[in-house]
Amino acid sequence: MWGPRTDTAAPVMPLIDPFQRAITYLRISVTDRCDLRCVYCMAEEMNFLPKRDLLTLEELDRLCGVFIARGVRKLRVTGGEPLVRRDILHLFRRLSRHLDSGALQELTLTTNGTQLGRFAGELADLGVRRVNVSLDTLDPEKFRAITRRGDLKVVLDGIAAARDAGIKVKINAVALKGVNEHEIADMIAWAHGLGMEMTLIEVMPLGEVEGDRTDQFLPLSVARERLEQRWTLTPLPDRTGGPARYVRVEETGGRLGFITPLTHNFCESCNRVRLTCTGKLYMCLGQEDAADLRAALRASPDDALVTQAVIDAIARKPKGHDFVIARQRPAAVPRHMSVTGG
Repeated sequence: MWGPRTDTAAPVMPLIDPFQRAITYLRISVTDRCDLRCVYCMAEEMNFLPKRDLLTLEELDRLCGVFIARGVRKLRVTGGEPLVRRDILHLFRRLSRHLDSGALQELTLTTNGTQLGRFAGELADLGVRRVNVSLDTLDPEKFRAITRRGDLKVVLDGIAAARDAGIKVKINAVALKGVNEHEIADMIAWAHGLGMEMTLIEVMPLGEVEGDRTDQFLPLSVARERLEQRWTLTPLPDRTGGPARYVRVEETGGRLGFITPLTHNFCESCNRVRLTCTGKLYMCLGQEDAADLRAALRASPDDALVTQAVIDAIARKPKGHDFVIARQRPAAVPRHMSVTGG
């Protein structure tokens, strides 16, 4: 049963970490499951969590309400692939009430695009105005190799459906040495030609996968140098509190982001925390310290205990991460990105 509607009319008590950063952005993983098996993200044969370990959609809604009451203004639903979770639109319907009240500024999601064709219209009706689509190549055969099972046309059709519904799409591409590194410029031209932003991301050493991530790792400093041989990249002052640093590609007029967890620590303005589908709150993507909000949530029908657990967790938020990628240390942390929320 969904609980009673709760609004956030009471005065907001912001979440401030030890380094005086206001936490205004929550990323929520609703499932660790995915219908793809990207080579840098998952093992081919994954052992997914038992469904009984996951927070219910009602519990996810309740936790989001606690964060919104404490000043979170942006929610991003992630996975795994969030749109494969059964009845996921029920959660979006509940969360959209915070958009209606003005307590929440943005409700968005990160997706692999495979389900967008089914859900884009309803997501737009529920107030989703932007989505990030993870897409690393425009070559159908290469796409199937990277994802181990995907159909590029399904994703491209999903992107088109989102755009037709009035949703702004941003493309996120992981730069992979020897795989898509010479395709990056063409992908940027394609995205910008359709009015979509694009962000390049370095491989992140989370979770064990087949092979060696050092063989996948392409420093974005190298990718940027190659792009500058073709285009004029003008640095932009845009800051979202997130990890990306932005440039404008003068020849296309589009915005391009760089997320560099390995070659440049981006933590000084971090305004976000991550909630897993099992109720663990990670204060930093690259650290193992986490707070068990599920236990506090289920210990009491009111929100006092879980609110205090959130406050105590934010008080432990570190200054930054220390990702390292090396053959002796293929995973900086053992959990997969799909568990934490991509």
